[in-house]
Amino acid sequence: MRFHLLGYCPRLRHGPCGNPSRTGFDALPRGDYQLSTKFTPQAAGRGDDPVAEMLEQSLASLNTDIIDLYWIHNPADVMQWTPHLIPLLKSGKVKHVGVSNHSLDDLKRADQILGEAGFRVGAIQNHYSLLYRNPEHAGILAHSRTLGIPFFAYMVLEQGALTGRYGPANPLPTGSRRAEIYNGMLSRVEALTNKLTSIGKTHNAVAAEIAVAWAIAKGAVPIIGVTKPQHVGGLVRARDIALTGEEIADLEAVADAAQVNTRGWWEKEM
Repeated sequence: MRFHLLGYCPRLRHGPCGNPSRTGFDALPRGDYQLSTKFTPQAAGRGDDPVAEMLEQSLASLNTDIIDLYWIHNPADVMQWTPHLIPLLKSGKVKHVGVSNHSLDDLKRADQILGEAGFRVGAIQNHYSLLYRNPEHAGILAHSRTLGIPFFAYMVLEQGALTGRYGPANPLPTGSRRAEIYNGMLSRVEALTNKLTSIGKTHNAVAAEIAVAWAIAKGAVPIIGVTKPQHVGGLVRARDIALTGEEIADLEAVADAAQVNTRGWWEKEM
């Protein structure tokens, strides 16, 4: 099994860095795990090359000389920031680059800039779930399949709203940001979580595993937060679930009927 370890720089305000020495990954051969970090244009400093400067901070924080995947996290200005990736690829400090929250036009523009230097976009990362299929509707998922670019999907479980654990009678804990976002829509999402649970019974799985299996069936690589050992087992089970075309269609029909929009404040329309 290979691991993908995300390491975020503290100045990006996304929590502590995932230093391999603090997670046990340094005991594994370097080829057994991959390190990724990101550059967020909105958090860029005023130096000569914020993309390279932010990378150096992550290299130090992660105690490594190489980042396997460096993300441009938001497309504030594709023409401005994408060229900064080319020297990093040429230096070998970055093996691959990815784009996150880019529209299809943004993605193609970034790929063209990199292509002129002999490189390409190596990964795509967008919000994608049964409740938010905009990357699919915008053609991004099809584009990734056509070009063989891995599509990483975050918020596949919508911060717990699609795990089957929460509902109108058992809302998300009050006082949390996700409770503010999702508790008001749990009554409309309940039919979907019930459908996930129902389909899960035929596969000896729980609702969350079916939601993840759906994303995999659609060609996505789900990004799931793992905080307990059993979460890993759940992901392994989800990987091996083969949903039928009818089950996928049923899930999407129920999801569409919920008529909710879970687009984050940081995401632009695709």
